[in-house]
Amino acid sequence: MWRFSGNQIKRWRTKANISREQLAAAANYSLNTIKAMEQGVRMPTPRVLDVADELCRAEGLLSAAKEYLSREKFPPRAQEFMEREKEAISLCWYEVTYIPGLLQTEAYATALIQNHVPLLDDETVQERITARMDRQAILTQRKPPVALSFVLYEAALRSPQVDEQQLRRLLELGRLLNVVIQVLPFERATVPALMGPMVLLETRDHERFVFTEGALSSSLSAAPAAVSRATQMLSMIRAEALSPDESARFIERMVDQP
Repeated sequence: MWRFSGNQIKRWRTKANISREQLAAAANYSLNTIKAMEQGVRMPTPRVLDVADELCRAEGLLSAAKEYLSREKFPPRAQEFMEREKEAISLCWYEVTYIPGLLQTEAYATALIQNHVPLLDDETVQERITARMDRQAILTQRKPPVALSFVLYEAALRSPQVDEQQLRRLLELGRLLNVVIQVLPFERATVPALMGPMVLLETRDHERFVFTEGALSSSLSAAPAAVSRATQMLSMIRAEALSPDESARFIERMVDQP
C-alpha cells in the first residue's frame, strides 16, 4: 500500500506537470523525503497526500489513500520481535550500548529516536516514542506478571544520554518483584559480553526465541541451536555480572557522583 500510494503520487504529479521540488516545497518536506515516499521506501504522510491532491487536482483521489494507510509503530526489522514480546511470559535481556527500551525514560527514548539515522520526520518520531512508552505496560500490567531479567554492560550506563532521571528509573524498576536488573562492570566483561546485545524470549506456548540486533540488521530465531547458544552466552554473562543488590548500589553511586 505504501508503494502503491507513492506511485500514485508520482503519476498524478507527472500528469499535472508538477516537479518533485514543487511538491516538496509545498508540503514542507525535503526533496529526498518526497522521493522516498514516491518510491515506497517511506509511507506518504497525510499532509503530503493532501498537498499532492490539491496541487495535482486529483479531486480527492490521493487524499482518499489516508484511510488505508497506517504508520508502523516500530522499525520494520523489529516488528516481528515486538509481536512476540506481546506474547512473552519471560524476557532475558542483555544490552551493551543502550538502556533497553522497556527501561527507558521518555527523555532518553526521545534523544535516541530523534537522532535516528536516517533522520525521521516529526510525526514518526512522536509515534515511535509513544509506542516505546506503551510497550512498558509489560512491566506492571500483565497478569500473571512477566518475568523480566536485564543485564546492562557498564558502557550503557555511561552513555552521555543517560541522566540522573534515567538512573533513578532503573533503581525504581529494579524494586519490582518481577524485574531483575544487573550491571556488568567493565572489569568483569568476558568475550561473550562484547559480542553484542541479545534477548531470550519465551511465549505463552513455551516457544523460545532469540533476538539479536546490530547497527544495520537484526534477527529473530527459534532455531534450537541459536537459542541454545544464546542461552549459554547469557548464562556466562549473568554469572559475571553484579548481583541485583550490588547492581543497585553501583547505580546509586553513579547518581551520587557530582
